[in-house]
Amino acid sequence: MFKSTTCVRKVLQWRMFMSQPVYGKIVNYRIIGITQMSNWCLIQIIGENTISKAGRLIGRKVVLKYGKNSFIGRIMGLHGRKGVVTAKFRKGVPGQAIGARVELLG
Repeated sequence: MFKSTTCVRKVLQWRMFMSQPVYGKIVNYRIIGITQMSNWCLIQIIGENTISKAGRLIGRKVVLKYGKNSFIGRIMGLHGRKGVVTAKFRKGVPGQAIGARVELLG
């Protein structure tokens, strides 16, 4: 199936990367013009500061546990060059959650 051992090694590294828990921090809402979208958030991934590393996380689920509520979303794309991603949540995220820690599920 695989032609070389380096390809197998890369697949195994990718599996290990996907199985480890990854955390991030909500930086801000997504703002377009004067409109603030409360269900779109910018998330800074902890320990990731490049586009290539943050790009691997697109499509992962995001869970924000805030009080008794939990907000579920999905990473939709990249934002800038510093490892920030955009995530779309099902419900709007409260303003007090800015700066809170989120968990990325594999």
